[in-house]
Amino acid sequence: MDYFIGETLQSFREFKNMTIEELAEDICTEEELLLFEKDKAFPTLEILHKLATKLKIDISYFINVASKSTINYTTAVIQIVDRYKRERNYHAIFNIVKRELNNPAFGDPNLKQFLIWHKGICVYYLHNDLEQAIELLYEAISITNSANLNLTERETEILNSIAILHYENKDYENALNIFLEALTNLDKLPHIVNHKVKIRVLFGLSQVFTELGKYEESLTYCYKGIDLCINEESLYCLNEFHYQMGENYVKLGDFEKGKECLDECLHLLKLEKKTGLIEIIQGEVKKLLTNA
Repeated sequence: MDYFIGETLQSFREFKNMTIEELAEDICTEEELLLFEKDKAFPTLEILHKLATKLKIDISYFINVASKSTINYTTAVIQIVDRYKRERNYHAIFNIVKRELNNPAFGDPNLKQFLIWHKGICVYYLHNDLEQAIELLYEAISITNSANLNLTERETEILNSIAILHYENKDYENALNIFLEALTNLDKLPHIVNHKVKIRVLFGLSQVFTELGKYEESLTYCYKGIDLCINEESLYCLNEFHYQMGENYVKLGDFEKGKECLDECLHLLKLEKKTGLIEIIQGEVKKLLTNA
């Protein structure tokens, strides 16, 4: 996505008496920053956010002048938060949420819901406060659904976050009930826009059943998840499902089938070029097979 902010970027840098070297440090190369200022290259939203933070200005200064782009401020913030969530950078998300909660641009219920949802996630991972985190997540759902009935896709995604936090806290029974509730809600919907939501719920169920020692039930949800990935032509969570299947088969005593699934998990990681994860998973596989 192209957005023309070069002149504005250069003006703020000069106003703040910063050199190219000073602004670019730890964000991008000096050559890249020069290209950004000349509108010959375009920063990612993440880089744009870092530049704005370093300049001590609101990113909206850039978004508002990007008249040749379809991007808007709230969309930019949501994309940045989603990017940080994938990187598990909860400190960055929390700082954004705190700043934007009082921003009138996020007054729309769905936008406010997004912020409260991610505030709850951050409270758990940064402060280990499960009770407050769960309270915030249910508050987020109630913004658009006070009765907590017939949840929408977004509301169900937040419910899934609640289940994940219970799982992370090793409260498997509560996690199981909430994952099942989330799946029931999704199955009631006439259409699902983002199938990753259902894939995440199915994967959560496969994990919690494994932790409860119910390996056959876990396999059922693994296969359902893999079928959905194939139908949607998506690699999303596919390696995770194969790892979970491998763990289940090993614990059921079927080492040949288990190793086959674990090898497929590693193969998928290579296809996705997730080199950082391959060594970690290889270690987990070795540990799993050794302890079996």
